[in-house]
Amino acid sequence: MRASRSGVSQVMVGRDDELRRLRRLVDAADPSVAMLGGEPGIGKSRLVQELIAGLPDTVPVLDGQADPGTLSRPFEVLLGAIDSCNRSGALDPELLRVVTDASRSMIDRIQAGLEIVRLLTTPGPSIVVFEDLHWADSESVALFERIAELNGGRLLIGTYRPDEITRRHPLADLLTRLERRYTVNNVRLERLTLADTSTFLKAATGRPPTYRTALSLHNRTGGNPFFLEELLKANGDADLDTLCDRPLPWNVAEALRRQLDDLDAGEQRIVEAAAVLGRKVPFDLLAAVTGHDENELIDALRDLVRRGLMVETGEDEFSFRHALTREALVDEMLGRQRRRLHELALETLLSTGSRDYALVAHHAKGAGRYLDMVEAARRGLHVYMGMGSPYQALQLAEMGLDELPDDVELLACGARAAWLAGLLDDAQELGRRWLAGAATREERADALRLLVRLGWEVGSSGTMQERAAELRAEIEPLGNVPAKAYAYAAIAQSYMLTDDTERAVAWADKAIALGEQLDLPGVWLAGKVEKGSALVNFAAGVDEGVKVLNEAAQQAEQAGEWLLAARAMNNLYNLLPGGPADWAAALERMRSFAEKAGFESLAVASYFQGRARLAVQQGNLAAALAELESARRRDRGLLRTRNGSDYHGVFFTGLLLESGDLDKAETVLRGLIEQSSDAYTMLTQTSVPGLQFHLACRQGRVEQAREHLRTVLAAVGLTGVTGRDFAHDLISAGLAAGLHVDELRPVAAAIDDPLFDDVWRWLADAQIAEAAGDLETALRLYRRATAEPTLLLPNQRGTGHLGAARCLLAAGDLDAAREQVRAAEPLLAQWSGWRVADLTALRGRLGLAAPAAAGAGDGALTPREREVAMLLAEGLTNAELARRLYISPRTAAVHVSNILSKLGLESRTQIAAWVKARVQS
Repeated sequence: MRASRSGVSQVMVGRDDELRRLRRLVDAADPSVAMLGGEPGIGKSRLVQELIAGLPDTVPVLDGQADPGTLSRPFEVLLGAIDSCNRSGALDPELLRVVTDASRSMIDRIQAGLEIVRLLTTPGPSIVVFEDLHWADSESVALFERIAELNGGRLLIGTYRPDEITRRHPLADLLTRLERRYTVNNVRLERLTLADTSTFLKAATGRPPTYRTALSLHNRTGGNPFFLEELLKANGDADLDTLCDRPLPWNVAEALRRQLDDLDAGEQRIVEAAAVLGRKVPFDLLAAVTGHDENELIDALRDLVRRGLMVETGEDEFSFRHALTREALVDEMLGRQRRRLHELALETLLSTGSRDYALVAHHAKGAGRYLDMVEAARRGLHVYMGMGSPYQALQLAEMGLDELPDDVELLACGARAAWLAGLLDDAQELGRRWLAGAATREERADALRLLVRLGWEVGSSGTMQERAAELRAEIEPLGNVPAKAYAYAAIAQSYMLTDDTERAVAWADKAIALGEQLDLPGVWLAGKVEKGSALVNFAAGVDEGVKVLNEAAQQAEQAGEWLLAARAMNNLYNLLPGGPADWAAALERMRSFAEKAGFESLAVASYFQGRARLAVQQGNLAAALAELESARRRDRGLLRTRNGSDYHGVFFTGLLLESGDLDKAETVLRGLIEQSSDAYTMLTQTSVPGLQFHLACRQGRVEQAREHLRTVLAAVGLTGVTGRDFAHDLISAGLAAGLHVDELRPVAAAIDDPLFDDVWRWLADAQIAEAAGDLETALRLYRRATAEPTLLLPNQRGTGHLGAARCLLAAGDLDAAREQVRAAEPLLAQWSGWRVADLTALRGRLGLAAPAAAGAGDGALTPREREVAMLLAEGLTNAELARRLYISPRTAAVHVSNILSKLGLESRTQIAAWVKARVQS
């Protein structure tokens, strides 16, 4: 294995798809070519290193790298690649002499180079890498092309910087010829997203960054991994939050300034002005500040774009290709020079009546005109909130608060903006300051309304209830004023969130009545949303709740109350008439409303969770997991509160337990436990201890399972009920672990509540009856639970049919049992895990073959299952799978079982044949 290349990052994130793509090429039987392109520092070498590190030691690797100046050293890349290969000691020295002998013809030298590559990489699979081809000598480029012609399972990889390839470069013609002669896999590495930047920072430091820090460093580095790592190195062990304000490391600043060496004096003044004007520079503003006429400035900017120093980001808008170049420029300027440019920009913006209040405030601050800055902040707050840009509004509020720290208007707008942006710690801090500075009951009531909601969102039910009690006391002396009406809606919401339906509806009716009396659409619409959301939580109220929410969504959309429209649709989309397509369309409407409101948690987190729930409703477990994985990637590594957050953690863990991925479920669950800090919530919640119980059962840790079950039942004792499908999952896990049926009866008994549907009780009671040996009662209840129409999800209906089949099998009615199994098969066709294992076992007992998996392809498997299938084709055992994938042998066995079930196969040999057929096709 080669040594790590100097300067290569030790952290790789955001390249999983590219890495999987390259690994598939390595496993292919035919020769293939991959070209990796991207700007300097983007991670091309790191991706190659990660690919090579995951290969067995038996796979030959030739990895050569061109350096600046190698154009004059023929075959330099090949010679470096030979040195990297552990087989090179067995080479015939004569071949090496031919390659390096300048007196030999070029044809002879290339033929000798090809023979060396063939000898060192046969038999395949193998990898040949030529890195930094933009610096390579023409002989190495010619050899690279000829290597592509060699037979055998060889992956040929070339890396290059597209921006450095001119028409006269030997690589330019090569790229064209390769595309014409071969199927070239072009892999273009883009800059890291904000979520990837956050993950990079977390992986490098071991600590999740705050949202502000992640966003600041993402903007500062443009998502370039090299710049990120250099900043981290310079920061040492200091707090990550301080990194945003630390000066650039000398080596980075010097490298960036070298880009400016060839600029003439006029261009130098233009880039200095652009650097001060901000991240995005309007053409007209740049012209006014520099004094250039339009044609002069166009010519100068065209040249700066051609050099790669600046890019055109929009109509008449420019920015630096690397944000750090701008920073390096500003750091070199005198303070007076910067202030003069800010002053010129501010005067231009004010004289033209600019409504870009963020830009006005930025230049007012830079010019030292703080009253102008505060005024721009006040105006911009409402504009940006109305545009659905809460983070921008928050930044303006904080600029104003730097000058006027106790200003109630700025505190109120800042707190609301931070909440909408998902920055809950900031929202709480600003909200508390708002409450402390409020001078009237109405102002205090407004602050408490937000703090009630924030208590819930940070996972502290106890805090929410305390704040709600304060709010009730605060509004009691008030007359019928708007603050009281809005408070009614907030109190209704607090009861709705804790499933106190009766009180939620009563307070919502108060809000509706007073809102209509005072002609406050925002109040009576909020009352409708809380009332409808409370009603749909129990069976008898679903129809009325759907009607109320539907009306509220439509009326809120007409009134432009986007947040209320989004909340109504979020609680409504999967209850509407129709099917999955209609629900998906309603979910898209919800996301559109949430984006207009700038409400982060609904526009992103709830949206993806909604897509996952729709996938579950369609019986597609892999799709549901993929949606949650996508959602968690967006939030991965971001610390939005001091206690962290994992919006999808409970749902995701439950689905992982369904699929049998116990190791990953344990990891996610551990994170949820570490984040649970609110005493009241810990006492009353059933979700986390219930998941702990489920996991312990599936892992065979029976005594730990019993401890967790006692915790669940204690919480049920406080609240009186437990979840519908949640109870079914607990009973299923407990029975699978061998718990006595009497230990699980309290879980089923907790469903006996008028809020819940009979179907869930029938399913749980059927499971209890079957375990107790009362098969006649169990069969009757299973049939009732699975009869159409039913509110059970496909996977639960499938389990119900399997329960009925077991009862019929025990009674000797084999034909009826087979009918039940066949009824379960389409319901579980896109599922996996323990339910499918039960199905497979019953098929075996009844002598049934799996249904034909016509056209079963990669899409039937999850990404991890496809990876396991490829490794099975190599002949790996479960133990070897576990070592390769860093999972337990038990999880490896579950993956194998899932693959067999989904593809309708019966043996590992058949999986290998299926993989081979897929690769060949």
